[in-house]
Amino acid sequence: MHPRIVLCAVLITSLSCMAQDEPRKTSGAAHANPPSTAPPSRNSNLGPEQKFVVDTVNMAVALPQPDLQDRLQVLASAAEVVSTVDKTLAKSLWKQGVQIESELVRTGKTPAVSMMANGRADCAAEQNFIENLPQDAVVKGEQALIGAVSSCPKETLDLVSRKLDVALENHIVAPRALMAAMEAQGPKSPWSQAHFEKMFSSLPDATQNAKDAENFAAMYAQMAGQMEPDAARKAGLALLDWLGKLDDTPKRATAVTIVTGAMQQSLGPQGFRSALESDVMANQVVRSNTGKETSSQQTAQEGTSVLEAMANTGTDQTDRLREMPPSERARAAAAHGFAEGVDGDKAEAGKYLDMAFAAVDEAWDARSSETNPAALVQEVSEAAAQLDPVNALERAQRLREPTAQALAMLAVARVVASNSMER
Repeated sequence: MHPRIVLCAVLITSLSCMAQDEPRKTSGAAHANPPSTAPPSRNSNLGPEQKFVVDTVNMAVALPQPDLQDRLQVLASAAEVVSTVDKTLAKSLWKQGVQIESELVRTGKTPAVSMMANGRADCAAEQNFIENLPQDAVVKGEQALIGAVSSCPKETLDLVSRKLDVALENHIVAPRALMAAMEAQGPKSPWSQAHFEKMFSSLPDATQNAKDAENFAAMYAQMAGQMEPDAARKAGLALLDWLGKLDDTPKRATAVTIVTGAMQQSLGPQGFRSALESDVMANQVVRSNTGKETSSQQTAQEGTSVLEAMANTGTDQTDRLREMPPSERARAAAAHGFAEGVDGDKAEAGKYLDMAFAAVDEAWDARSSETNPAALVQEVSEAAAQLDPVNALERAQRLREPTAQALAMLAVARVVASNSMER
């Protein structure tokens, strides 16, 4: 066993004692978290690395998160990290998270993450969630509905189908959940055939949902070949009509290309031509799309790659990094810190990691403009943990906000758990 990992277990114990002796400045918000109902872990049966993971998870979830969205993200990350080490603790965290997810959806909010989507919540909890889901909240709870149908179809499929049916009658469309229900019901079932056509004729306001154009097109392409020709024809025309209401952009061009390709495959060349001849608007959309430039499926990644950072080891990059926006600076500095650490220069690695974690604080403070601050915290913390989990844990605990601290600590625990499984 690596001596550094043994030290980790000792450090966790000492930090737990310090937390009891010296309450944090933010302890006044502790009431925001309900008392943990997790049973005590059987740590005596765990090795040093596993104990590190369990202790770090317990410390992270003990930090206060007044905001329910933040709390849900912490619980989801914690449950995922500890699931391979302590299933009893993970189950308790899943249960708490599902309760919060249900409360968010009930109050009209879309959960930042869904603990039900990955199918790890027990079927009784998923059934209860769906039974208490308001009819007008199916879009907010769409990820949870998908997870329920996928993992517990026996207990939830009929419930989900009825919820989606009533929602459609009120022109409320949760398309991904409908697709999941169709797959579970069987694409050839009468329910799926009827609802496929109905879904695409009930799509939400095009001007308010343009960002979903390619997703709707991909969903049509996924199912059209399994539908009866008449259902595929009507649904395809309805979707082309909907796309015709959007601005003429590469994303719309891509969506039209996907739909027309799927229609030709499902209906055949003659059937496709006949369908277009019956709908003037759809015909115009397809004709105007000929030769249009479609959108690229590749997205640019922010920051500096580790390979690029490794090519610049030994040269001071701090002035250049200071000119970057906080999130970009955090990722780039973490990459340079990792590269210097791998190269054996601990002092330089520490300098860049100091900059990276300071930038994380800045990005978290401005997180309304940061697209995914939780991912940023995780990326930087994991880079530090790959070099030295003890040092990374100390850095995580120095972050200003409790939620950022918790997510960073969990990222460190994730690296230790992953590395221990590889041995």
